[in-house]
Amino acid sequence: MGSQQQKRDYYELLGVERNASAHDLKKAYRKLAMKYHPDRNPDDTSAAEKFKEVKEAYEILSDDQKRALYDQFGHAGVQQGAGGGPGGGFHGGGGFGGFDDIFEDIFEGMFRGGRRGGGQAQARRGDDLGYQVTLTLEQAVAGDTIEIKVPTFVQCNTCDGSGAKPGTKPVTCETCEGHGQVRMQQGFFTIQQTCPACHGQGKTIGTPCNDCHGHGRVQERKTLSIKIPAGVDTGDRIRLAGKGEAGEHGAPAGDLYVEVKVKPHDIFEREDNNLLCELPLSFATAALGGEIEVPTLEGRVKLKIPAGTQSGKMFRLRGKGVKSVRGYGQGDLICTVMVETPINLTKEQKAQITALNESLDAGGDRHNPRSKTWFSAVKDFFAKTK
Repeated sequence: MGSQQQKRDYYELLGVERNASAHDLKKAYRKLAMKYHPDRNPDDTSAAEKFKEVKEAYEILSDDQKRALYDQFGHAGVQQGAGGGPGGGFHGGGGFGGFDDIFEDIFEGMFRGGRRGGGQAQARRGDDLGYQVTLTLEQAVAGDTIEIKVPTFVQCNTCDGSGAKPGTKPVTCETCEGHGQVRMQQGFFTIQQTCPACHGQGKTIGTPCNDCHGHGRVQERKTLSIKIPAGVDTGDRIRLAGKGEAGEHGAPAGDLYVEVKVKPHDIFEREDNNLLCELPLSFATAALGGEIEVPTLEGRVKLKIPAGTQSGKMFRLRGKGVKSVRGYGQGDLICTVMVETPINLTKEQKAQITALNESLDAGGDRHNPRSKTWFSAVKDFFAKTK
């Protein structure tokens, strides 16, 4: 498989979006597993490698706990026990298994009369939902609890999700006998297809519920309370299991993925777990030194400015940045000095600055050492270009 850095994104391997449902993941895996299985590609060594990658991706993403770790930490979060690694999930400790095994696994529920046989139809899980919240920097750094209103499908209270009018109930479909599929003979195979009478549900509703019209769910705006962990940043996602759309006919609900976006701040800029800000200083304070107040997200702190401070000098305030959302370490506040040139001077002020400048010039280069170094470099440059 190569090094950890060379692994492809699991969602990309399966060709699905990051919010893909369990149904979509399984569908994509079935297609790729049939395409790359070694029994179907005996002369293609690359197919075996691709099959391993696809199987590993599906084993991680089909497990809710492992998927959550992968979404948050990437490959590093699931490197122990992932398929193909230590404790991996391939047949026979790294083998592929026979084609009959994968054929049976992939088409379980489609072919009837095999070793696993048919089964009762199951209602489809509800879709996952995505929602974006916009936070202030203060909320993102300190954490918060907010309420959101999500337009979604929820279980119908009138029929308790059954889809049938109160006082009645769904009955087993007579066409498929509750399997949700019917058999059709095609050559050597007996193939099961979705039942046209119940559309794969295995049950039919004689008298639909008046509120949900037989679907078992209705659309409304659902209010949810979300706990924002301290330290989140733009692009982070929070997964709320079971808070997505309700499934039809009482099936489990999907998940809700809340994506964070942090608004620009008037003073601070975030860089990883550090906070950055520009610190304007007057000419007098920069030249003579002093003590000034600096804002932080926790309040004001005093900062000592040494005499002769130049523009671009950075002061680091340890531990005044952002606490990591992973729960370890805290960044710093880095203030970059910007010495302000006075503007809108009066005639008297101009005269005073002129006198000061003449006094500094009389002192030679000791007041402006950087200017001396720079002009010397310029002189040498022009001498070399003649």
